[in-house]
Amino acid sequence: MLTVLCVQGCGSSASDDEKRPEPVPSAPYWGNRGYALPDGPFTREDTVVTATCNMGARYAGVDVQAWDPERWELLDTRNFFIPVDAAFTNYPGVQAVHSPLVELCGVTPDSPSPYAVDDLEYVTPRVRALFDLAYTRMAVVLRDADGRTTHAGYVESGGNADDFVRLSDAESDDEQNAVMAPDGRSVWFTYFTADGERRIGSRSTEGDHRLSDQGPATGHDLPLTVSGKPPHAVQADMVRLAPDGRRFTATAPKIYGHVFRTRASSGPLNAASGRTATLLNGCLGVVGWVDGERVLCRTQSGSFRTVNTRSGRAEGNAVAVIREDDGRVAEGMVVSADGERFIVSVHLPNDRSGGPLGLDDFRVVSTSGEVVAVPISADLLTDGTVFLEWR
Repeated sequence: MLTVLCVQGCGSSASDDEKRPEPVPSAPYWGNRGYALPDGPFTREDTVVTATCNMGARYAGVDVQAWDPERWELLDTRNFFIPVDAAFTNYPGVQAVHSPLVELCGVTPDSPSPYAVDDLEYVTPRVRALFDLAYTRMAVVLRDADGRTTHAGYVESGGNADDFVRLSDAESDDEQNAVMAPDGRSVWFTYFTADGERRIGSRSTEGDHRLSDQGPATGHDLPLTVSGKPPHAVQADMVRLAPDGRRFTATAPKIYGHVFRTRASSGPLNAASGRTATLLNGCLGVVGWVDGERVLCRTQSGSFRTVNTRSGRAEGNAVAVIREDDGRVAEGMVVSADGERFIVSVHLPNDRSGGPLGLDDFRVVSTSGEVVAVPISADLLTDGTVFLEWR
């Protein structure tokens, strides 16, 4: 299952949708099938990929790791050094930056998420969008020395703290929400024009890095997800692409529904999008697609249910991960590609501090509830680890 997800555009009416021919499921535009990926642990089937932020006195970096989900053996690790200029935390005296990297590395009880909702069903797709499909590049937002000027950039895996590329020039001073295109050849972001207009832009990682305007934005408060070939962006939360690429889950303030049709242009969810959207009854957070017609939801009662994305109604039995008197919460992160299992984080409410696993833990759970949940035991995981993908 790929969690770098597909696109949704703005400005088309319902009549436009009716005129649009149905997309061919195998067409690469509707998903990421058109991209040729190198062979290796990060792109092979039945691999789980995680991201963990590590910080020391003179070091900040993200370790992206590929795991065998049957034995939880580490297959490979890619290291992304975070430049000193990168915004990986928000603190007094500087411009607050909206970036999934801040959410991965800089969230503490005193410094909350830069986004309105920090449930893991929201966090996982946001952090996944930082990387290309093969996990070779990571998008970053760079702060200038004044603490208030921000620029889009990226780092390569395996480099050092000085190996980063700043894509924008001094005249561009308000670029945020930087995320990577599926092929790693462009970084996308939200920005404001000189007239104060809110836009989505991109800059190529090659050549002169000239700004390409990609469409309207709602500002910086909502993240971006980029996918498709050619790439397009949707500005929304909890974006997860269906297996055939023709629909995606998402949420945005004042927009009705959870499941939307993939569109051909970049932009935020809007009222027109909600006219044909499906509302998933009782769905607090979408963990992922179980198959082409169903998703797994975390419900308002704290259990997990499979929900039909056409009718919006739950199917099968509720899957309870923890007891009601446990005192902790269980939040979902990824569903396996075959739809049979998913991974949850069990932790105290409002507490993901990045420390060693102890009271907090991760578990592999059956989507049907017929198999006993299995704790994940791996020394390199912390309670701040984010599970990005289960291919």
